[in-house]
Amino acid sequence: MEKFHYRPIRQKNIMQLKSFHNIKKYHKLYRIGRTWQRRAQKQKVWRHEHLAWLYKMCSWIAHKLRFLRVLKYLNIFRYIHRLDWYIIKKFIGTYFFSIMLIISISIVFDVNENLAKFTQYHAPLKAIVFDYYLNFIPYFANLFSALFVFIAVIFFTSKLAGNSEIIAMLAAGNSFKRLMRPYMISCGFIAILSYVLAAYVIPHGTVVKQNFESLYKNNKKNTAAENVMLQVEKGVIAYIQHYDNNTKTGYGFSLDKFENKKLVSHMTAMQVQYDTISDSKYHWKAQNWKIRQLRGLKEVVTSGAVKDTMITMEPTDLVYSKGQQETFTSPELKEYISKQINRGSSNVVRYQVEYHKRIASSFAAFILTIIGASLSSRKRKGGMGLYLGLGLALSFIYIMLQTISATFAINAGAPPMLAAWTPNLLYAIIAYFCYRQAPN
Repeated sequence: MEKFHYRPIRQKNIMQLKSFHNIKKYHKLYRIGRTWQRRAQKQKVWRHEHLAWLYKMCSWIAHKLRFLRVLKYLNIFRYIHRLDWYIIKKFIGTYFFSIMLIISISIVFDVNENLAKFTQYHAPLKAIVFDYYLNFIPYFANLFSALFVFIAVIFFTSKLAGNSEIIAMLAAGNSFKRLMRPYMISCGFIAILSYVLAAYVIPHGTVVKQNFESLYKNNKKNTAAENVMLQVEKGVIAYIQHYDNNTKTGYGFSLDKFENKKLVSHMTAMQVQYDTISDSKYHWKAQNWKIRQLRGLKEVVTSGAVKDTMITMEPTDLVYSKGQQETFTSPELKEYISKQINRGSSNVVRYQVEYHKRIASSFAAFILTIIGASLSSRKRKGGMGLYLGLGLALSFIYIMLQTISATFAINAGAPPMLAAWTPNLLYAIIAYFCYRQAPN
C-alpha cells in the first residue's frame, strides 16, 4: 500500500491566512480594481459610440499616407550598427586630430613669418586673432581637406589591420563591401561639411581676411580702374573713364543704347556714384547729366544736376582684384557667371573653375577614402610607414593636378568643368582598381 507523506504547514502561513486585517485589505483592493474596471469599460463604450467617426477618419488618413512608410528606409541610423559606430568614431576622430595638428603647425610658421609686419603696421591683437587667424583656420583646413581625409583613413585603417581587427571583421562574415559602409557614411559627413564651408562660410571670411591683409600686411588691393567699357544689358554699353572703388564713384561716364544696330539714346554724366544703402541693387546717382534721345531726324536733349537711375552693373563688375572669385558664395558666383556670360564678357573662366572646384573637391573625399581603405586594409610587415608615405604622395599629386588643370582652363582655354573634375576622374580609375583588388 502506497504511503502518503503530508507536508507540514508552517504556523506562520496559517497566521497570515487567518489574519482578518489581510483579508480586509485584499478585499478592499479587489473592490477598487473592480470599480476602475467598470469605469474603463464605460469609457470604452462611450468612445466607441461618440468617437467612431474620428477613428474612421484617422484610419482613412493612415491608409492614404501609407506611401510614407518608405521614409523609414531613409533613416541613416537604421543601417549603422556597433561595428559601424566604432569605425566612424575612429575615422572622424583621426580626421579632426590631423587637421588640428597640421593647422597648429601652420599657425606657428605664419606667426613667425608675419610678426614683423604686424608690429610694423601696429595691428591690434583682437584683429589678428578674430579677423585674420579665425578665417585663416577654415580656409586652409578646407584647402587641404583631401590630404587630411587620406591621411586619416590610412592611419587608423593601418592600425586596425596591424591589430588584426580587419581580419576579425572579415572572419565574422562581413564582406569588404559591407566594411566600406561606415567609411562612406563618414565621407558623406565630411563632404557636406567641406561644401558648406567652401560655398557659404569661407567666402565671407575671405573678405574679412583680405581687408586685414590690405591694412596690416601691405597687400594692397586693386581699388581703381581706368577706361572700363562693358555691356550692361543687351544693346546697352556703359563706359567709365576712371573708377574709384573706395568711394564707389566713377568719372567720365557715358551710356549708349542701341536698337537694330542704331544709336537711339546717349547719356553722359560728369560723375556717377553707387548707392550702397539702397534696399535693391543697381542704384546709381548721376551728377551733371545729359541725355540725348535720337528719334529719326529729331534729337531731344534733357539735362539736370542730379538723377537717380537704374544701371545693371555693380562695383564688382568694374574692378577685379586677385582672388576675387574666392569672396563670392556659390549662389553669388553662379549669378555673377550668368550675368557676365549674358554681357558677352570673356573674363569668367576663373569664376567657373572656382564654382566647379568647390563641388569636385567635396566628392574627392569619397574617392580618396576608397583608395586609402583599399591599400591599408591588408596586414603587412613594416607597419604603416609605407602607407603614410604613399598617402602623402598621392594627396600632393592630387592637389598638384588641381592647380595644373585650373591653369589649363584659365590660360589654355580648356573647359572649366572638365578642368575641375579631371583629378577626380583620374583618381576614380585608380580607386576602382584598388577596390577590386582589396577583397583578394
